Amino acid sequence: MDWLLISTIAYLILAFVNVVDKFILKSVVPGPKTYTFLVGVTGLVVVLAAPWFLHWPGLSMLLFDFLAGAFFAGGLFYLYSALKEGEASRIFTMVGGAVPIFTVLLSLLFFKEAFTGNQWTAIVFLILGTMVISRIVGQHDILFYIKRFLHFEDDNKWHSAGLAIVSALMFALFWVATKYAYNHQEFASAFIWIRIGTFLTVLVLLIKKESRDEIFAEIKNSNKQKNNKYIYMGAQGFGALGTILQNYAVSLGSVALVTSLQGLQYGLLLVFTTIGSILLPKIIKEDMSKSIVIQKALSIILIGIGLYFLAI
Repeated sequence: MDWLLISTIAYLILAFVNVVDKFILKSVVPGPKTYTFLVGVTGLVVVLAAPWFLHWPGLSMLLFDFLAGAFFAGGLFYLYSALKEGEASRIFTMVGGAVPIFTVLLSLLFFKEAFTGNQWTAIVFLILGTMVISRIVGQHDILFYIKRFLHFEDDNKWHSAGLAIVSALMFALFWVATKYAYNHQEFASAFIWIRIGTFLTVLVLLIKKESRDEIFAEIKNSNKQKNNKYIYMGAQGFGALGTILQNYAVSLGSVALVTSLQGLQYGLLLVFTTIGSILLPKIIKEDMSKSIVIQKALSIILIGIGLYFLAI
């Protein structure tokens, strides 16, 4: 199963990039708008391969590719916004648990797919894992959770959880759309068109003067430290490799199975951030209390069980 090996390598790379992303947002590029813009712009480097791989897909498929790229940009923006408020391991794990759920629901809605009993069991465990990682399960009554759901309480951690869920929905739309695109186009050509769509979407961030000034000011400030651009470009290089492998795996196999295997990424991320918080506490700060460690471990176990049932 080539797609399984490719997915495993991709998620190993992306787990490392996730840790670097947290450092970049904290110490290099502080604004989610700026980082989303930079990711969209640097992703355009794939156009260099256009003379060999890019083909005209027809107007309708071109617009569809651009829409998929827009979903990716939206997922990035909400992900980085959530990272600014929450812990890396918690946010990335929450997104990873929610993306397969949304992917299944979207597949039912748009592709009329039928799922087995094992797959529905997986959904239950994924939801439970997401609830644990977002601290919904706790020592409060049902009214407390209703207030939280309706945003009647000012809770920064719940706000970051909401941003993460929106990000997960965007990414699920992106994956379902890309699978459709790969089914109807050559992989390399569709991949390039989708990245162009992401680039065109992030240009929207430059329309408002306030947003434009914020982005350019933060880019200018981040460049004052000569090593910043090397950290960013290094992370983007590794991230691009992981992303290409992940997309290629989707083109070869089931989008639901490949996205469900993100559990590997979040398990590795938990290990990386734990080690990083011990070795580099000033750069990577994670809550390492006993209760939080147990909670994170439980969420990983629940999501892992869900991923197992989804994959068998």
